[in-house]
Amino acid sequence: MLTGERTVPGIETENYWFRRHEIAYRQILDLCADRDVLEAGSGEGYGADMIADAARSVTCVDYDTAAVAHTRARYPRLTVHQGNLVDLPLSDASVDVVVNFQVIEHLWDQPAFVAECVRVLRPGGLLLISTPNRITFSPGRDTPLNPFHTRELNAAELRALLTDGGLRVREMLGVHHGTRLGDLDEKWGGSIIDAQIDRALAGTPWPDDLAGDVAAVAADDFVVTREADADIDASLDLFAIAERA
Repeated sequence: MLTGERTVPGIETENYWFRRHEIAYRQILDLCADRDVLEAGSGEGYGADMIADAARSVTCVDYDTAAVAHTRARYPRLTVHQGNLVDLPLSDASVDVVVNFQVIEHLWDQPAFVAECVRVLRPGGLLLISTPNRITFSPGRDTPLNPFHTRELNAAELRALLTDGGLRVREMLGVHHGTRLGDLDEKWGGSIIDAQIDRALAGTPWPDDLAGDVAAVAADDFVVTREADADIDASLDLFAIAERA
């Protein structure tokens, strides 16, 4: 069911958001190579299936029973559990990598989730986490723009959440529009994101050229930059690589 809560591949009007998520999965394949990986909050399952091309094993946990059933049916090489992310159905020190992309902003108890990640990670294991940057995703708002989000984070808040939970943040990166998406922002009055949201909220049909522009977006139209190389507070999404001691 398309509610806006999770991203689904293969739908032209969802393609911008799918590709914006896909770039983060591409970024981590080397970090997952030949490792046991947990995707905590696996949603539709496409990301875990991408990781499975590189990893030794991939286990998925999601709270939604329909999403779990869908993932099991569509991606049979994955091991999929229904469960709560603050009570992961895995043993202590059982995985090398935990992936949590575009999920932590949905959770009510974010510190409890980080503690669970620390528990299931082996020593030296990695938590790879992405989330919308609060500064650019819900600018000037006290509450998130997305009704499915409970608490959004900026880079400093994400770093504090991870370090307070006992992890060492190795790197903080940001996702930005590349040149082609910058051109589309200009074409659509400053923001191709706002052009999509405005029409969705109005319930009006998209113009053919907007639908075509969104359908043509590719993962390579986004760029991932290090905190030292670009203003992290201007990023669209944050991407942290954190390590368990």
